[in-house]
Amino acid sequence: MDCVEQKDTEATAPSVIDRYYTRWFKADMKEKPCEDHCILQHSNRLCVVTLAETHPILQNGRAIKSINYQISNCCSRLNNKVSGKSKRGGQFLTEFAPLCRITCTDETEYTIYSCIRGRLLEVNESILEKPTLLLEKPSTEGYIAVILPKFEESKSITKNLLSREEFESVVSKRTVVQSLPS
Repeated sequence: MDCVEQKDTEATAPSVIDRYYTRWFKADMKEKPCEDHCILQHSNRLCVVTLAETHPILQNGRAIKSINYQISNCCSRLNNKVSGKSKRGGQFLTEFAPLCRITCTDETEYTIYSCIRGRLLEVNESILEKPTLLLEKPSTEGYIAVILPKFEESKSITKNLLSREEFESVVSKRTVVQSLPS
């Protein structure tokens, strides 16, 4: 195989995310327009919570001032400890459970939610040390958290989420509405 053919094959090969994960979206979280989340669901039930590419944090060259996993005085996602094969001890999350709060340098604060029910396996402490990961690689190294849905709910957790096509339809309708004269 010559170099040109090899480069063409590499250019069209799907990413690890595209190969092993199904992307699901939650649009307008908690009725806040455009605060979209993305859930990457692996075939082994694990779900990775990330920001959707349309989230305001990823728009207009914003910079992150801080990321805080302290949800309330008595609840920090950083204190989450799981053990064993069945991941005992992880905090149980509902669909609207806050995972963290992200503050941009313009003082705008965004709450990132779990979007699905399940046990919190881990939060991404790397983004605390290097917040730019969230901006540069939101679907990979800049993920927010990993959640494991209950086995019996693993098929139904996506019923309140949107497929890529449904999400793109929502975003395009949103764009049309925003561009209409007032």
